[in-house]
Amino acid sequence: MSTLAVNIETLYAVNVQITEDTITVDLSDGRTISAPLAWFPRLEYANSEERANWRLIGKGQGIYWEDLDEDISVDGLLAGRPSGESKDSLKKWLVGRRSPSPNQSVNRMPERLEALRGKFTDGAGYYHRSAGRK
Repeated sequence: MSTLAVNIETLYAVNVQITEDTITVDLSDGRTISAPLAWFPRLEYANSEERANWRLIGKGQGIYWEDLDEDISVDGLLAGRPSGESKDSLKKWLVGRRSPSPNQSVNRMPERLEALRGKFTDGAGYYHRSAGRK
């Protein structure tokens, strides 16, 4: 019996772009992936200067925003995993910010995150982009 050897390439981020509602990451294999910014509340609450202050970590295996103490892994993006930050942690972070972004309600964010998590999870609690679509 023969076996098939498969080389699995580790993917790295090479560039990051953030719009008002989307994070887009260019990968080392030429693909580009996107996720809703609402998946990452700290980025959603950040101003454009804070969003622009990112750096690649782990040779591109992750992206880190020092001003926000936020990091996102390429594997997590590929798996379609939103932020796992708890409601309490997010609320403490928002209250501790010097100046929240305009038009953002500190009290509404945990509920918005929960609603979004429900929209993108299947019955077993796994995240899927297509879950909740009609």
